[in-house]
Amino acid sequence: MKKNLISVILFISLTTGAIAQNTFVKGDKILNLGIGLGSVLYSGGSYTSKTPPLSASFEIGVKDKLFDDKSSLGIGGYLGYTGAKWEYDNWGYKYSNIILGVRGVLHYQLVDKLDTYTGLLLGYNIVTAKEFGTAIYGYNYSASSSGLAYSWFVGGRYYFSDKFAGMLELGYGISYLNLGVALKF
Repeated sequence: MKKNLISVILFISLTTGAIAQNTFVKGDKILNLGIGLGSVLYSGGSYTSKTPPLSASFEIGVKDKLFDDKSSLGIGGYLGYTGAKWEYDNWGYKYSNIILGVRGVLHYQLVDKLDTYTGLLLGYNIVTAKEFGTAIYGYNYSASSSGLAYSWFVGGRYYFSDKFAGMLELGYGISYLNLGVALKF
């Protein structure tokens, strides 16, 4: 009798633990904080200092079961920042880029504790440039280039606990690769 009870308890605990629970569902609120590696911004010579690309995004689950039990949809906002100093002969510009946008994200859970997703970002890239030093005579250059920002991205969040995950995203935005953490509220 005792062996049967232990066997039943063991079976129930193993089978219920093996059933994957969706890591992102309707009503979930997630904050991603990341640091970027690799960027098309501020590459080349004469850049004397750079601020690493930083990003934050917030997402809310709005729809479950888009095409099966493992899929869901989220929407939210995005903020990215990076900056650099371009200098030539004691003259140059201090640049900053701020990307503000909205994201639509399709989630599909392939593995337990891993939230895999892809999505689109649409926003605006605010570029500021401040000149410093003594300009080269006859050099007339405009450093402004604000405009539309858009991106397709793929990513994943691995949950170490119910509220904390490691995050990795690939795409085109403030950087090609973002590594960071995700917090679920």
